[in-house]
Amino acid sequence: MQAWRGVGLGVAAMAVVVTASNILVQYPVGDWLTWGAFTYPFAFLVTDLANRAMGPGAARRVVLAGFALAVVLSIWLAGPRIAVASGTAFLVAQLLDVQVFHRLRAGSWWRAPLVSSTIGSALDTALFFSLAFAPAFVMFGDDAGWAQETVPLLGQGPAAALWVSLAVGDFLVKMTLALLALVPFRLALALVPARP
Repeated sequence: MQAWRGVGLGVAAMAVVVTASNILVQYPVGDWLTWGAFTYPFAFLVTDLANRAMGPGAARRVVLAGFALAVVLSIWLAGPRIAVASGTAFLVAQLLDVQVFHRLRAGSWWRAPLVSSTIGSALDTALFFSLAFAPAFVMFGDDAGWAQETVPLLGQGPAAALWVSLAVGDFLVKMTLALLALVPFRLALALVPARP
């Protein structure tokens, strides 16, 4: 019963984080970031805490159930293209995060969450922004034309499509938040006993 409660809590947290991120990713902050960059990295924290507390099998259940719930909510609240892009990127990146975290969990307390979040974030960013905004993946009659505008990369570099600049900015914020998320992860170590 305790394990199912933990999985349920993880699924609920995951659904809130991903749905909020899918709504917020549609609102740019300048030419190099979206509001979703500030919320999505916490999905990796949820996955890593579930993995530590309940093991990789339960963490995968949190990812899969959170994925299903978030896709349904995102279709309704953010639109089909964002939901498909997010669902694909989320599922691939989070399942990879579970594997990498599990393999590294015996090392230093910070290594598994930081390395797994870095690899997962890079894959998630590349998949999501390509599927959601690249012209090659136009679907559901939504061309996301606003994301095709040419802007200076990160607001000051060479010219790039807005969606590319947003992806780079998003990844940089994800990495910053992955570092900051080590603080609550470290604090949670005392509250969330490691599963062997």
